[in-house]
Amino acid sequence: MKKIFFYFLLLLSVCSVQSQELLPFVENFTKSNYFGDNQVWSVAQGSDNALYYANNHYFLRYNGVKWEKYTLPNKTILRSVFVDGDKVYTGSYNEFGYWKRISGKMVYTSLSRDKKLFTGASINEEIWKIFKHQNKIYFQSFNELFVYTDGKIVKTRIPFQISYCFVVNDSIYMASVNNGVYLFENKSFKKVTKWQGLENNIIHGIATNKGQIYIFTQKNGVFVEENGKLIPWNNSLNAILKKEIIITAKFIDDNRLAIGTAFKGLYIVDLKSNAHQNINRNNSLINNSVLCIGFDKENDLWLGLDNGISHIEINSPYTIFSDNTGVLGSVYTLAAIKNGYLLGSNHGVFKYQDKNLQLLPNSQGQVWDIHKNGTKYIIGHNDGTFIYENDVLKKVNTISGGWKFQESDYDNKYFQANYSGIILYNSPIDFTKYKIVDNLTKPIKNIAQNKPKELWAVDNYRSLYRITFNNLYEVERVENITHQNKIWNDYGVKIFDYKNEILFFIDNVWYNFNSISNKLEKNEIFNKNFADISEIIPVNNSNFIVLKDKLLYVIHQIGENYIWDLIPEKYYEGKIINQDTKVFRDGNQLLMNLDDGFFSFPLKNAKTKNQKIATEAFYQGKMIDGNTSIHYNQSVEVDIISEYYGYNRLGLFYKLNDTKTFFPVKSGNIVLNNLSSGSQSLKIYYNNGENFIQVADYQFNVDKPWYFSLVMILVYILIISGSFYLYYKWNKIRYLEKLKLKEEELKHQKQILQLELIAENKLKMQEYDKHILEMQIQSKASEVAGKSLSIAKQSEMIDTIQSILDNESDINQLKNKIKKSIKINSINKNEWQSFEKNLMQSHEDFVHKLTHNYPQLTSKDIKLCIYLKMNLSSKEIAPLMNISFRGVELHRYRLRKKLELNQDINLSKFMINL
Repeated sequence: MKKIFFYFLLLLSVCSVQSQELLPFVENFTKSNYFGDNQVWSVAQGSDNALYYANNHYFLRYNGVKWEKYTLPNKTILRSVFVDGDKVYTGSYNEFGYWKRISGKMVYTSLSRDKKLFTGASINEEIWKIFKHQNKIYFQSFNELFVYTDGKIVKTRIPFQISYCFVVNDSIYMASVNNGVYLFENKSFKKVTKWQGLENNIIHGIATNKGQIYIFTQKNGVFVEENGKLIPWNNSLNAILKKEIIITAKFIDDNRLAIGTAFKGLYIVDLKSNAHQNINRNNSLINNSVLCIGFDKENDLWLGLDNGISHIEINSPYTIFSDNTGVLGSVYTLAAIKNGYLLGSNHGVFKYQDKNLQLLPNSQGQVWDIHKNGTKYIIGHNDGTFIYENDVLKKVNTISGGWKFQESDYDNKYFQANYSGIILYNSPIDFTKYKIVDNLTKPIKNIAQNKPKELWAVDNYRSLYRITFNNLYEVERVENITHQNKIWNDYGVKIFDYKNEILFFIDNVWYNFNSISNKLEKNEIFNKNFADISEIIPVNNSNFIVLKDKLLYVIHQIGENYIWDLIPEKYYEGKIINQDTKVFRDGNQLLMNLDDGFFSFPLKNAKTKNQKIATEAFYQGKMIDGNTSIHYNQSVEVDIISEYYGYNRLGLFYKLNDTKTFFPVKSGNIVLNNLSSGSQSLKIYYNNGENFIQVADYQFNVDKPWYFSLVMILVYILIISGSFYLYYKWNKIRYLEKLKLKEEELKHQKQILQLELIAENKLKMQEYDKHILEMQIQSKASEVAGKSLSIAKQSEMIDTIQSILDNESDINQLKNKIKKSIKINSINKNEWQSFEKNLMQSHEDFVHKLTHNYPQLTSKDIKLCIYLKMNLSSKEIAPLMNISFRGVELHRYRLRKKLELNQDINLSKFMINL
């Protein structure tokens, strides 16, 4: 495997890649772009600046924004297209007619239908060419000529088979397939005898240039008429063309000629120098078979190919060097040499001269920098430092990764930033002798100097360093400036040396260094004009290039103003090498490196500013006109159409209504979404570098929302009126219901009042019954009291008897007195039981509460409590309980203990209040 790789590298070093050159920009369109067929047989630009194509079964229209595709009613193949005024004529199989644009669509009108033109010997004719001569439109097949004028068609049968007709010097020439060329006049055919030698040649072109007639044959090259004689074209390209097949040819201008071939693409010939360029599939085209050539208003080329369409900007100041083989790789640096360029890529050092790209021997590897010093080219390479001089490349030291080589304007020194730091050389340069800058062993990618004995350096990853030297160029100090200024997000610092001032772009902010305060300070001018850029590329002291939002701008400073000149994106789209984009000078041209080559352009370009910008708006696929009703909150698509397709096409911007933001118009198409109702104003601008200049204005109207339409307003009125009516009816019904409810409420109130009266009467009756009961209770209590008094009397009787006993000595007399006293005061047992029963009943609530609160009380205790509640004294209670006075006092003491009453509390009052 290693041997194979070695032989491959060896092959690269000794072989060159052919046919590489600076070419005009080519824009290719495939079937996936225009959704048509392969072959494109004819192309023409209309008066509306749109381009029209005969594309097999399809008629194509392209206005620089979108492709439109149409078919003929009979679905036949289209072979030719020709524009005259607002009509686009097309020719097909047994059919020809014209198209006109109506309401944004191409509408076809047949001129041959129902005319019986294709009958008899003309049954199988295809219209291969359409041209105009003396206000007549000619439709040409290989055997017939149909002339259309004043609405009439005259058919002329050609007595021999032809290839094409050509209008030269106001005459019609017919090129036969076998018998040379004939002049067609007054419906007659006259052979051009002075052009002997064209017999048996198929002629694909006859044109004049500077008074000379050029004839382009299919297989025998080009002939030129000089002094009435036909001779072969005196150009080295003619020998090449004889080996190829010429299909079409046209003069671009007096000094340039375009020739389309079947196998090698397109040749562009400089008639002054006889030099030529070959644009083919190897470098730009998508197909090598050129079937037709057309021109637009910029005089740029449009090629109809065997499979696709190509637009070649031959008049653009931008030229492209592109290697489609992959041998070159990504270009990181380049320099102009005699008749060519020296290119440094990730594959090695290449020399481009005389349209040959050659890898220099032993140069394989990553190349970062090519610096011209006198007749020498100093090359910073991954493997070391190389010198290219007198077509010889040699390695002069092993300092790897030379990112940048810089000559000092102050100290007669040379600096080289590399993978491991910075190298210092003395003047004159001896690459074998160098000094390593101390205290900075980091990969340094960029360096700059604007003072003697001071150098600024940027790490490949992060940080900005300031290096100061003494008189012997020994390092005095290495300072990390970003960290000293407490800028911690210092990844990818950019150094920009502009007008002897070094600016630093750190974390999207521009700084300059104040040597007095030794601090970074924000640069007001650059932060105002160049904030949020991706990259800045120096050119000279008045110009530089910035990359912003994936677009490149050349910045011209005029006074204190900066003019932004956009470099069209199509020239570098998807090919920029981020963080390593550089610009190199080649005379008045600037060269910018790309992924697969580079492109060249002048520093200042003058575009055509006065341009007609047309607008076409579409809603739901149909062009908007005065009768179009655009619904609210719907999308409108607007095509911004320029009269130019190439370099002069302006970069446009738009504003909708009163918005302040200018939005870029991408690919010429604007989609306006969620439009509000009312009048809409779309304004189109271009930027002249300082201001936005309005170039077009489009007005349209959006309907009110459906819910604000007249019908809906009437509906709303009906709904509101109906709502008020229903509200009135509802209120009336509710009022009547309220009346009924009130009546019912009054009725219920009466019933409630009656119930309340009944309840009140019942309550009064209850109170009355209660009163009766209370009266009965009082009666019982009185009865109890009476009984108590009776008992008291008996007690008194006993006391009397006792007194009698004490005072009477006569027994008989004693007996008689006692008997008498007992008989008078005796109480029977039944009366005593009745007394106790009545006593309990009369104090039933008291007894219940007492037993509930003090369940430990005995019946004897309860009796005592009742007597105490009756406010009886101990003396009165003693006979009722049939105990002595002393016994009552003792019983009261025990009761107090059970009730847990203090001595301060009167027992009788406690019972009364319970």
